[in-house]
Amino acid sequence: MVVSFAVDIYEEIVSLRRSGRKGALATITNVRGSIPSFQTAKMLVRDDGSIVGTIGGGCVEAEVWQAAREVMEQERPRSLSFNLNENPAHDTGLVCGGTLEIFIEPVLPVPMLYLFGAGHVSQAIARVAALAGFVIHVVDDREAYASHERFPDAAAVTADDFDAVLSRMAVPETAYLVIATRGHRDDMRVLRWAVQQQLKYLGMIGSRRKVLTTCRELMKEGTDVSAFAQLKAPMGLEIGAVTPEEVAVSVVAEMIATRRNCDVASASKSRELDVVAALQG
Repeated sequence: MVVSFAVDIYEEIVSLRRSGRKGALATITNVRGSIPSFQTAKMLVRDDGSIVGTIGGGCVEAEVWQAAREVMEQERPRSLSFNLNENPAHDTGLVCGGTLEIFIEPVLPVPMLYLFGAGHVSQAIARVAALAGFVIHVVDDREAYASHERFPDAAAVTADDFDAVLSRMAVPETAYLVIATRGHRDDMRVLRWAVQQQLKYLGMIGSRRKVLTTCRELMKEGTDVSAFAQLKAPMGLEIGAVTPEEVAVSVVAEMIATRRNCDVASASKSRELDVVAALQG
């Protein structure tokens, strides 16, 4: 467990979120009696296990560190109570005999959406996703389409060859990625790269036939069938969407369900393939 004291906790929270990383913030919320710290003391646990700040050290801090790791994984807050009188394991070597309550909350990354393709569907997805709090990056190989004029809500817009962009791109494992280029071959170029990444969400536009055809072509190149397990295709919840705007609502709703670990993503969609099962069938 690596501890940092010189780093400002609030600045580190901002840095973690912007870099697509997780953390958990533990705060002493209530104190009765004598404890080896003070009310409002804070400790930030990063996703690599390192910590910033302290809530007093000793076994209490060790237990909070472990709970923080679970809070990160589950993305749900938790409260803990400690009675330093009753549990000898919490002995810090100091003259303490109080009780304390600690609230641990997840620090989640800013959700980043990478849109490959800058057509009408992507335009609509960008508008809806921006309203839902996603930071949007748009990539297309056509300068006339990939522009800030067409995507005013995007944090970044790149007009370049897809392979060139992918060769220099690094995305966090908390990223959301949507493939909606203008054609089958470009979709396949992006999917070839995307299935090798660890992503929070990976969706691709297209019919069931197109999805399976694209995946089978990649399998002929050597891509293992298991790589498609994370693929949402056809992407979006089944709401009978027809227009680009309706498709956007469907896709962003699925991303929100994934973000919030909500079962609606599997309970209310019927069109999405179990890609791996279909390829093996």
